[in-house]
Amino acid sequence: MVETITAEALRDMIDADEDFVLFDTRSPESFEDWHIAGAKNVEYSGSNDELVGEFDEDALDADDTVVTICATGRSANGFANYLEDEGHVDEVKTVDNGMEAWSMVYDVVPVATENDDLVLVQLQRRSKGCLGYLVGSKRAGEAALVDVTRATDEFLEAASERGLEVTHVLDTHIHADHISRGRQLADKLGVPYHLGAPAETRDPQFEFDPIEPNDVVELGDVEIKAVHTPGHTTGMTSYLVDNEALLTGDTLFVESIGRTELQFADKDARDGARVQYETLHNVIMSEPNDVKILPGHFSVTNDGEYIDVTPGQPMFSTVGYLWENNEIIRMEEEDFVEHMFDNLPSKPPNYEQVIATNAGEYEPEDEDEETELELGPNRCAATSDSAVADD
Repeated sequence: MVETITAEALRDMIDADEDFVLFDTRSPESFEDWHIAGAKNVEYSGSNDELVGEFDEDALDADDTVVTICATGRSANGFANYLEDEGHVDEVKTVDNGMEAWSMVYDVVPVATENDDLVLVQLQRRSKGCLGYLVGSKRAGEAALVDVTRATDEFLEAASERGLEVTHVLDTHIHADHISRGRQLADKLGVPYHLGAPAETRDPQFEFDPIEPNDVVELGDVEIKAVHTPGHTTGMTSYLVDNEALLTGDTLFVESIGRTELQFADKDARDGARVQYETLHNVIMSEPNDVKILPGHFSVTNDGEYIDVTPGQPMFSTVGYLWENNEIIRMEEEDFVEHMFDNLPSKPPNYEQVIATNAGEYEPEDEDEETELELGPNRCAATSDSAVADD
């Protein structure tokens, strides 16, 4: 009998390096756009309940463990039953709700801190490469949530499990690759929702509690200082946590830097790149070398491979390490500006509609539309590959 498993169970199988064969039964086009690392594509029609793509049954042994996945679970379940009915394998599992469920799998990872009062937790959306944060004070019992996604329960549970009450919700900027739930969650909890005051340049169609550059949100004795870091967008604001860690949003990543042309266009795009250069050199790299860089994203290829990071492990670097090893940061300004337009990755899917949603200009019809808008990995970095040289 085919066993139905959760996307989280599939994650655990992958992390445990279990021996199994993963079949993705979506169309070849959908598969090429985005799939889990190591998956094999065999198209199966869920509506017609029949094999469409080519399948080499001799490539499977009867004692192989097989897992099937598709967009929502229908065709994958059909293919799983086909494999079992035809006697190709003895153990077949199918992922409930398929890639839609996979797109919402999270790892909740503590980040070590020097201050015993400071709680710092990184929430990793492993399929899409989104990173959000919980910042808290043990003594005050208070927490702030940063860059909250649609998976609000993951953020609230992270706070609850640590005995913290959420008193503030913040976004680093108006996102282009995923739908923010920060404003809605703040309304639900009755707490302030913050964007950096420069986000007014994006003309958001909602009210928020602006944080001026260098203003501080206090959680007991823990301080979160707003640091204006324009370039990716004009309103981009990073948050310096207790002088230990800088939450850099889409300005600086572990393996790359943020692209600038999603907001800026034509001549303005080069102006945006110059602003990014100034931000990196005169703002972020002016922090002490040991300040942790905690980005808003990590890179996931269309093939599901992770660049310079391991899901489930803390994803961060330091100012000093990136200054020495990030090849883009070390460029001269003119070379930097030109580099920003050479071999840029394709833009995030549906990014204009996602921006409109996050700016309050558009309201998706339902959760299905929100899911459709978000599918696929983020593409917020300025490079497809790592820009950080090996030691």
